[in-house]
Order: sequence, then C-alpha cells, then structure tokens
Amino acid sequence: MKKASFPNTPAKRLRLFFTFFDSRWEDLTKENWVQIVYRDFSAGLIVAMTAIPMAMGFAMAMGMRPENGIIAGALACVIGRTFGGSKYQVYGPTAAFIPVIAALFFKYGPASGGEFEAAHGFLVLVSILAGIILIIMGIFGIGKYAKLVPSSIIVGFTIGIAVAIALTNMEDVLGIESFSDLMGQDEEIKGGLMHNLYTAMGNLDKLNIWSIFLGLLTFGVTKGLLRISIFIPGPIIAMGLATLLSATVLADKGIILVKDVYGSIPNNFFVFTAPSLPAFSTGLVFDILYFVGAIVFVSGVESILCSSMADKLAKNDRTPFNPDKEFFGQGMVQIFTPLVQGFPCTGALARTATSIKAGAVTPLAGYFKAVLKLLMAYYLAQYLELIPMACIGGILIWVASNMIKVSEIKEIKQLGKFEFSMMVYTAVMVPMTDFLTGVLSALIIYFVVKNVYRRAQRATKVQTN
Repeated sequence: MKKASFPNTPAKRLRLFFTFFDSRWEDLTKENWVQIVYRDFSAGLIVAMTAIPMAMGFAMAMGMRPENGIIAGALACVIGRTFGGSKYQVYGPTAAFIPVIAALFFKYGPASGGEFEAAHGFLVLVSILAGIILIIMGIFGIGKYAKLVPSSIIVGFTIGIAVAIALTNMEDVLGIESFSDLMGQDEEIKGGLMHNLYTAMGNLDKLNIWSIFLGLLTFGVTKGLLRISIFIPGPIIAMGLATLLSATVLADKGIILVKDVYGSIPNNFFVFTAPSLPAFSTGLVFDILYFVGAIVFVSGVESILCSSMADKLAKNDRTPFNPDKEFFGQGMVQIFTPLVQGFPCTGALARTATSIKAGAVTPLAGYFKAVLKLLMAYYLAQYLELIPMACIGGILIWVASNMIKVSEIKEIKQLGKFEFSMMVYTAVMVPMTDFLTGVLSALIIYFVVKNVYRRAQRATKVQTN
C-alpha cells in the first residue's frame, strides 16, 4: 500500500471532503469499467439480500420498528459512500449501537410511559449533535486518533456487545414475548440486560418450544449456508424457510409474527422525522452528553476499525482510507440518516467483509446495495411482516456469535496479562453496566496504568544509571 498523502490544513481537508471523485475511485478506469461495474453490482446484490433481515433485527433490538432499519441501512450507505473516506466500507445499522439506542428508547419511549415519536425525535437531536462534532473532528484532523484505542478494549467491547445482544434477544427465541403478547399481559422482557435475565428466568414456564425450534433453525441455516459460500444469502433463505413453516405446519402453535408486534410494515420509507427535546431537567443534560458521546465514540472507532479491516481484506496496495474524511462522512451519516425515519449508523464489519469477498472494488457497490435493498423491501413489505419474531432473534444470535472471534482473543492473550485482563474487564463491564461506562472506565484504567508503568520504568533507568 502506498504512503498516504492527505491534506494537512482544515481548508484543504474541507475541499477534499466535498470532492466526489477522489482516490476512492482510482481503480475504475475507461478500460475496466464494465468489469468493475458488474463486480460492484454483484457485491451490492449479495449484501442487500443479507442486510434486510439484519437491519430489521437491529432496529427491533433497539426498540424501533423494522422499517426504520431498512431505510437507515440504505440511506446511510448512500451518504457514507458519498462523503466517507473508504473505498470499500458498507454503512448501515450495527450491533454496537444497539445498547446505546435501546437505552434511549427504554428511558424516553413507551416502555417508560413516553411516546415512540418523542423518543425518536430525541434520538434525531442527539444524533445531529454527534454528527456536527464528528464533522468538526474530521475537519481538524482528529480522525487518526481513533486508532489509539487499544485492541484489547476494542475486542472486549465487541465481546460485551455480543453477549448483550444474545441475552437480550432470548425473549424472541424462547417465545416468552409471544406468550405475553397473545395473552394480553404486561410481562414482556424489556429494559437492560439484568432486567431481561430476571424476567426470562421468571417466565420459563411460558416458553414456546416451536419458537425455540424456529430460532435455532434460523441460526443453523444461516451459519451453515454462509460457511458453504458467501454468495448464498443465508439470512434471507433462513428467514424465508422459518416464515413458510410458521404459515403452514406451525400456523396454530402460538408463534408471534412481526405484524403481531409492529402491525403492517409500510413501504413509504422516506418520512421526515424532526428533532425534538423532552421536558428540560438536569438529568436531560446528562443524557444528551451521554448519548452524543456514545454516538461519537461508536461512529469514530468502529468506522476506523472497519476501514482498516477493509483495506487489509481487499489487499489494497494503492491509496489507503482517509481517517479524517471518514469522520466527516460519519458526521454526515449521523445528521441526515435519522431525519428520514432512520437512526445512527456506521461502518458494518460483517457486511463490508461480505462485499469485498463478493468482488466489490469501488463505492459503486454501496450505491447498488442501497438501491437494491430498498427495491426488495418495497416489494416484499407485505411478506416481511409475516416473519416470526423467533426468526429475528435467531438472526441476531447468529450476528452475536460472529462477533466473538477466538483468533482475536488469542492475539490479545499473546500481548500479555494486562492486555488480556483489560479485554476481560471491558467484556464484562459493557453488558453489566452500560456501553459508555464500560468503555470509558476501561480506557481510563488502561492509560492510567500504562502511564504509571512508564514512569516506573523511567525511574528504574535513572536509578540504574
């Protein structure tokens, strides 16, 4: 990979940020454009088919509606591919945002006596503020500092999020939510990880064996098909199979469907969502700082991590991704995506890897993915609402299982006991407390200990000399 030569002043960076045809398009030439367009189209199609069930699942796990995930993934990819700094990155809903957005909706949405629209408006507000901060950070060249976050904390954070996703979606797979919805009771599993676990343990007598079957079937089919080939849209095939079974042989087994919880899925995706502010209080000021900080952190770290991974996976030997432009692109995503019925998105590691393996070369793959995803969702909306909730839970557990990589854990272990202990600490604290508390406390401990260790080393050298 050739050495990067990016602008070094705010004015020059801003000029580059609004340059559409930059180094991200250097692999597209007059001689190869037919081949490149075909490869990007194929990659976009594969990712679009994989992304629909995942986007719906992420949105529902956040406390939002299925169509919010569909529009967020498509719009974020268009904006991110236009203003971002990576050739290959696929933008969309990611697991890292689930605890952040779920916490906001739990506190300000229907679960706490509020209204969904008001909570969504508040999410739009904090996302816009986070977007502005990201843009300023990109303009002033702060993007490169995201690389300073230690690998041990990133891996621990990823493991913690995976554990939280798997455990907080057990309601769908166990069919406990199905029981409460069908019986009109208020025993649904809502809230944080510990609340969900306690509620689940207290409702095990109400589990639905057929929901468990569909959840495990979805998980197994998705994982098995994608092991055979990434060109097989495992999630959508598993989703189709589970939906067919629930509509035929399992029709009378009390399996709850997406429409039973969310009603019909509309296909008028582009609906403006205005920012709004809840009633003012001291706690609200803290919440604004918390959610803005969380969105900035997830956006910055995950987008840089994903961009770095994409360059390595694609064996990019030409211009690498631009971290400052990536921050700017992330800012644009967080400002505009939530305004049109969406929510904060960032670089999606799994979908980016799938896109590259499927042959993606230029940002065109992202545009194809967005358009094809919207077209499929538009014509399939009436069928998407027939998906069993257990199927959505199975897909999310599959996502969680892919987030924990044994090879990464082994790499951290080889770095030493301190790095390994920080990984374990972060992995435990993220699901047990909350996202920002877990990560920030880990960062503080990490850099304080490292600083004390360096001082001790310097003092030892002075005494030795």
